[in-house]
Amino acid sequence: MSESTNPAPVRIAPIRVAPIRIAMWSGPRNISTAMMRAWENRPDTAVVDEPFYACYLAATGLDHPGREEVLASQPTDWRAVAASLTEEPVPGGRAVFYQKHMTHHMLPEIGLEWLNGVRSAFLIRDPAEVVASYIQRRGSVTLEDIGVVRQAELFDRVADRLGSAPPVIEARDVLADPEAALDRLCAALGVPFTTAMLSWPAGRRATDGVWAPHWYRSVEASTGFGALPPPSPPLPGDLARVADAARPYYERLRAWRLA
Repeated sequence: MSESTNPAPVRIAPIRVAPIRIAMWSGPRNISTAMMRAWENRPDTAVVDEPFYACYLAATGLDHPGREEVLASQPTDWRAVAASLTEEPVPGGRAVFYQKHMTHHMLPEIGLEWLNGVRSAFLIRDPAEVVASYIQRRGSVTLEDIGVVRQAELFDRVADRLGSAPPVIEARDVLADPEAALDRLCAALGVPFTTAMLSWPAGRRATDGVWAPHWYRSVEASTGFGALPPPSPPLPGDLARVADAARPYYERLRAWRLA
């Protein structure tokens, strides 16, 4: 009788799950940095802060605070930025890659095909509140500065591709009830909600853009989402006209907000 032999063990390759790449589209003077803090506090998530900012400054020549530092800190070729967001490994090998984007950074010459590789969501805020906050940091504001028109264009582009509306979240809804709002957002993006998103340690992060000293003082002091502020007082002439011009685009997105 021949001696039996044990079969060689079958080696099963590990299942590799593609990371979830989330592009959050916001205008300035929203709760976008606090939202980035919330996602970064998740143990499964890496974040990137406004990766197209240097591209925007290089193309426009605008003199923003810390301009030279921004240009030195990021690629100015939008193709390199897009590849880093969609093709390169997620920092730290994390399962979720949260990308904080400013809509006004997406200039017409920047291609949008890379959006097919991310799950887009849209963070909105009443234009009057945005304008009132913006002028506290800069002396003037234009419709282009607050990015609402471009935000609506990006929303339409994503909705056309998906055949349905992508997630829209309202800043006031988040501040009024962070847990409920973030739970809805996570469900819409296909990731589990965790209460780790509701608070975070105070201080600066290595992932903050080099522009943080100019813009992030209040966020650096925060340990969670702030209280719901009272409505802004009426804006004077030119500022009111900017907010009024932005309002139809904001209202169109607001009709799709998660609520």
